[in-house]
Amino acid sequence: MPYDHVAVESKWRELWAKHKIFEVDPSSKPKYFITVAYPYPNSPQHVGHGRTYTLADVHARFRRMQGFNVLFPMGFHYTGTPILAMSKRIAAGDQELIDLFKALYHVPGEQIKNFAEPLNIARYFHEEIRTGMQEMGYSIDWRREFTTIDPVYNKFIEWQFRKLQSKGFITRGSHPVGWCPSCGNPVGQHDTQGDKEPEIGEFVAIKFKADGFHLVAGTLRPETIFGVTNIWVNPEATYVEAEVDSERWVVSKRAAEKLPLLGKKASVLRELKGSELLKLEVEVPLTGRKVRVLPAEFVDPNNVTGVVMSVPAHAPYDYLALRDLAIREDYLAKYGFSRSEIKQISPIQIIKVKDIPGAPAVYVVEQLGVKDQNDPKAEDATKEVYSKEFHHGVMMENTMEFSGMPVSEAKEKVREKLIEMGAATIFYELLNRPIYCRCGAEVVVKIFEDQWFINYRDPSWKQLAKECLKNMRIIPEDLQQEFENVIDWLREKACARKSGLGTRLPWDPDWVIESLSDSTIYMAYYIVSKYVNLYNLKAVQFGDEVFDYVFLGEGDPVKIAEKYKLPIDVLSGMRREFSYFYPLDARHSGRDLVPNHLTFFIFNHVAIFPREFWPRAIVVNGSVLMEGKKMSKSLGNIIPLRDAIREFGADTIRLAVISTAEILQDADFSIPLAKSIREKLNDFYDLVQKVVSVGAGEKTPRQLTYLDEWILSRIEKAVAHVTSAMENFRVREAIHTVLYVLDQEVRWYLRRALGGKPIDGKTSWVLRKVLNKWIRLLAPFAPYLAEETWSMIGGDGFVSLAEWPSVEEQWINEQVELEEEFFKAVIEDTQEILRVTSIKPKVVYYYTAPQWKWKLFREMISLFEEGSFNLGSFIKESMKKEEIRAKGKEAVSFIQNASKYMTSLSPEMRRGILKMSIDEQAVLERSRGFLEKLFNAQVKIFRADSPDIVDPAGKAKGALPLRPAIYLEGG
Repeated sequence: MPYDHVAVESKWRELWAKHKIFEVDPSSKPKYFITVAYPYPNSPQHVGHGRTYTLADVHARFRRMQGFNVLFPMGFHYTGTPILAMSKRIAAGDQELIDLFKALYHVPGEQIKNFAEPLNIARYFHEEIRTGMQEMGYSIDWRREFTTIDPVYNKFIEWQFRKLQSKGFITRGSHPVGWCPSCGNPVGQHDTQGDKEPEIGEFVAIKFKADGFHLVAGTLRPETIFGVTNIWVNPEATYVEAEVDSERWVVSKRAAEKLPLLGKKASVLRELKGSELLKLEVEVPLTGRKVRVLPAEFVDPNNVTGVVMSVPAHAPYDYLALRDLAIREDYLAKYGFSRSEIKQISPIQIIKVKDIPGAPAVYVVEQLGVKDQNDPKAEDATKEVYSKEFHHGVMMENTMEFSGMPVSEAKEKVREKLIEMGAATIFYELLNRPIYCRCGAEVVVKIFEDQWFINYRDPSWKQLAKECLKNMRIIPEDLQQEFENVIDWLREKACARKSGLGTRLPWDPDWVIESLSDSTIYMAYYIVSKYVNLYNLKAVQFGDEVFDYVFLGEGDPVKIAEKYKLPIDVLSGMRREFSYFYPLDARHSGRDLVPNHLTFFIFNHVAIFPREFWPRAIVVNGSVLMEGKKMSKSLGNIIPLRDAIREFGADTIRLAVISTAEILQDADFSIPLAKSIREKLNDFYDLVQKVVSVGAGEKTPRQLTYLDEWILSRIEKAVAHVTSAMENFRVREAIHTVLYVLDQEVRWYLRRALGGKPIDGKTSWVLRKVLNKWIRLLAPFAPYLAEETWSMIGGDGFVSLAEWPSVEEQWINEQVELEEEFFKAVIEDTQEILRVTSIKPKVVYYYTAPQWKWKLFREMISLFEEGSFNLGSFIKESMKKEEIRAKGKEAVSFIQNASKYMTSLSPEMRRGILKMSIDEQAVLERSRGFLEKLFNAQVKIFRADSPDIVDPAGKAKGALPLRPAIYLEGG
């Protein structure tokens, strides 16, 4: 009977729900609490979303089978403005969005009409996402479901913000924010197209004095002012002369439009082309030197001020730009410059770096062989120079009072001096522009006055966050430094806005707490939400005193219960459950949330909870590509998750999104991959059917053959390998072993043991023992197939709750594994000779190595493992032995060949050779029939030093240990 994934999935979902196997409460078992980022319901989840949630579920299922009482809950994040923006587009009759809902998401037309009301969008896709998660087989405790606009959740967030305020972490003032000029709101990651977090850079806008005005250039490196050789402007761009705070500035037209948003009074006096500024001489602040303005197409008038200062000794792009400009004679002539004028400009070195002779930018460009500004290596050169100068650079004697200062210190000192003397000001710009709000408007930076902020800049708070991070497990470990960097550079974060769904700021209800600020400690709320849902609790029954008791253990529970009309057993139950399940053991999310949500998660936990409740681990994964390309509606390569499940089955999709890459790498989904995995799962089901069809098999094991011992040893090794991989989140590696390696080995066993005959009762016991562990290894990844096949072989209960297989050492047999590895290698070598020669053999001769070669080979391996093997010395010492010297050139040739062969062996194989002896001739003899059938030829096996050897081609002398010499005699 073929595998019917639709029927199987429906069957086991119903049974899981009926028996409530994923609903967990405190018990005597050790707990494990896992959460994953709750989804934002403004559209259905697609295949790309499946990776993060599937990895979390795989982790939950693995820990559950290891004996942990695993809590894996789910909520829904309604907070923010994207749903509002979407409803406005629907109300305005946006046909593009309406068509997207119909064609891609299959939303009925009548339902779309209701989407003019924002909550109808959220509720519709909430149901769609939940159903998709259930169909994917996620082992979620749905009793704890909530949304971020639920009244009790609002009370919880109000409590959180009053806690932050009481500790001085909420401030009010003027700070730069990402701003949507159309919506009139600060924007964060959840508010932008493509979920891009606005990254705000603090530039120093330096005023270069000209005749009657200042040409203002933006830079991130004010300390390099001493090395300026020229100014760059785009000759074809539009600039303006403007009155800015009683000064006359020349900046790009776009920069002038940004100035009022940055708190500057600016009025445009006139427009001019960039070409009008060329050849102008301007004065460099601090040094008083005069430099000229040069043309540069690369200057982006939309970025910062549209004017760039050139420091070729310390900025690879400036050095390359001057070098490139000097050879563009036609371009120079167009703007009235000569080649010789450009050639006269020399880099001015102002920073010295140990081990770099001369100007760092010049040196690194030459070392990397960067061709021009368009060479991708130019970016590598820039990163290398900036990093080395910032961390190891020292200001030189031509930098006034800053001489001898580390660059990291001089950067701030020069900035302060320039601002103090009125020669510079601060200019904020998006580092990752352009970014677009979901409404379609381009996001800009605005100094938002009288705004509420969470003060992540607070040094004492940063120290606590670092302490927590130090004691957490970050997976993969490579991201530990990235988290530290984010903690260092985080500053004030706008935490509220005037519109959107969410919780009102408790002390200023005109403001709504934004989506990246109300989603930092919601993991704790999963404890409360169960009781809210089961007992139909109301918001009036929750005040700060309730949350103080549940989460902090503060207050008298009897008095609190009486005051808020809460049953005492409910209040005490919440506290007891929180104390049992907290802290959070693993937080799963995508890499894009490292610079914001995941780091905010650390900050807010350490601000509110005692140390014993600080989170223990963060697990971060990469994205999913569609056939090598980023998933995008514009590319038309998005597949809704539920569509994919209907087409291929949940187990197939689960495996397809997590099996092609290790955790931080981007996985690549494709239709051919899904079809291949589906076929592999169907084959597994067919194998189990064949085993089961034979009957229960023998109750006690018969006399095991060496092949039985081999496959039983291999399954134990697989258990050890998969367990280790799962403990260290090497999920791809674990899947490869379960889905492919074990499949190959079982099929090899069947081929060797049965020679193509059907499975019989003699092998039934062995195969059932293998399947008992194999199915359990498969269970976290393909739970539906695992449940079905577990029931087919008579497994107890649900495999989802079965014990994770342990390694039974008594079944591990290194000897038979080494022998079978040797046998496989002999077959591969023979097949390679057949492929190269195209001979159709009548006789296959094998010549196994004599004992003297084995003895020398073990000596070589022993020295190699100790790290002291030297080929020349070994030959010299070996030839001192009479029995070896008697072999003459054969011995020397053997040692030379064996040394090459030795290094090609796996470390496990080398160690096996040292621990065990192997009778190659006996191994080949016992499988002579298999070899003769495989090659359709007579097989003859000789020891290379046998007196009755038949060696028509003189091949025997080439025999190496574990690598017999082979001769094929044609027909």
